[in-house]
Formats: sequence, C-alpha cells, structure tokens
Amino acid sequence: MTDPAAITGFHAHVYFDPKSHARARDICEAAKDRFGVSMGRMHDKPVGPHPCGSCQLAATPQEFAVLLPWLALNRDGLVVFAHPITGETLQDQLADHRDHGIWLGTGLPLDLSIFDEE
Repeated sequence: MTDPAAITGFHAHVYFDPKSHARARDICEAAKDRFGVSMGRMHDKPVGPHPCGSCQLAATPQEFAVLLPWLALNRDGLVVFAHPITGETLQDQLADHRDHGIWLGTGLPLDLSIFDEE
C-alpha cells in the first residue's frame, strides 16, 4: 500500500483536438485564474505518454481537492487525465500514470513506453 502522504502534487491534463483547442485553453485559463494552479503550454501534438494535444495544470494536493470537482463539472465534454506525483523515478512515474490515474470522460490509451528503463 502506498501512503497518500507520498503525494507531493498532481497533474491534470486537459486533452483536445484542433476543433476543441480554444475550449481547452479557456478551461485551463479559468482553472489557473480561479485556483492559482500552474498552467503549462498548449501542446498541439502528443507529448510524453499523452495520446493527443493537451495542456497540463499542476496543483498541490490542497489545490487539487477543489480543482478536480471543478474540472468534473466544467470540462465541457473534454477528456481530462489526472495523476498524482509520488516520486521522481521512472518506476514512480509509471505507477502514477498507469496505476493511480483518474479519468474524467472516456479514458484513452497512454504511451507508457516512455517509462521503460533502458
């Protein structure tokens, strides 16, 4: 069992395609303004394990406690993938994405090969 105290933060990735890019940007900017979370770049192509365009919102555990319900109600049909941050190793990152992820909307396949140790 992993102790929830191991969670140092969360990432919420708002997924979009070219038609929903502006909608995703508006949602992310609203979350940044409302909750003070950090908003990353709008990636128009897949980055890391993410299967499509996305924008990352980085939150503390306290911020995430209010961000996640807000995203659930205000994602406007977009898929959101959220995960905790429990460590820095590839094994930690793999578990955070594969085992501890939270989907709002229909889950999509992630490219977990980026966490393979060589």
